Amino acid sequence: MGEKSSTSKRYTTEFKKDAVELVRSSGRTVTEVARELGGSAEDLRGGVKQAVIDRGEGPVGALTTAEREELVRLRRKVREQEQTIEARR
Repeated sequence: MGEKSSTSKRYTTEFKKDAVELVRSSGRTVTEVARELGGSAEDLRGGVKQAVIDRGEGPVGALTTAEREELVRLRRKVREQEQTIEARR
């Protein structure tokens, strides 16, 4: 996904989840659902793709949402520890 403009809409996690489920259950295209809900088709497409991965149906090696969150948390922790070590030198 590209850069987000400062005017981009922010949707709740529940709204995004419901939009992805609507695509999955309705048989309509991502573009149709996004247009109906007033959201970005590209964002919704990414959500649908991630939902497939989270269900264990994605490509080999694709990270689930939980794995991505854990990776972010661990990288932050490593960065903090590196800064602490550097500060002690």
